[in-house]
Amino acid sequence: MMFDDRAHAGRVLAELLIPRVREKTAMVLALPRGGVPVGYEVAKALGVPLDVLVARKLGAPGNPEYAVGAIAPGGVRVLTPDAAALLGLSCADVDALAREEAKELARREALYRRGRRPQALEGRTAIIVDDGLATGATMLAAIRSVRLRRPDRVIAAVPVGDKDVCAALRREADEVICATTPEPLLAVGNWYRDFAQTTDEEVLALLR
Repeated sequence: MMFDDRAHAGRVLAELLIPRVREKTAMVLALPRGGVPVGYEVAKALGVPLDVLVARKLGAPGNPEYAVGAIAPGGVRVLTPDAAALLGLSCADVDALAREEAKELARREALYRRGRRPQALEGRTAIIVDDGLATGATMLAAIRSVRLRRPDRVIAAVPVGDKDVCAALRREADEVICATTPEPLLAVGNWYRDFAQTTDEEVLALLR
């Protein structure tokens, strides 16, 4: 399955979620930036609120697309198994990466929220949406962060993802929806005709 762009991917994903999410107390939590256009379409189709959940990948030095791990609100940090050791990174190196990404996380939280507090999730279904899953580190951090807010149910939903990563995340989320799991995945962007970077301005417009 090839998606035209993130909006198209969100509409496809929404069709899979509609029969699984009946409650109007659900909330879509989109991972910015690329997850927000996808999450917007999902929230619109389900008729539920959209919010952001800012989680940050810890990119390897010199190869930022390769995830050593990820951080998320609530002090959550996850590490990709063996990644740091394979790259020869020490604990101090990983701590330094986390500190830098924490600054960007705080910047984006302030920018996107404009003083709004995160909405309460107790008693609700939280649907965490991103534009794809490669290593799954960012989604894993997001799931663990959301669990701290005590929702009734956590659903991780993406248009495209690595088959094994989608399966592994089922140990953390109540349900994982991957619209397509191509083998080999190679890169999430390969499954979009238009995978241009989402801007802060686009995120803010969709949130409005």
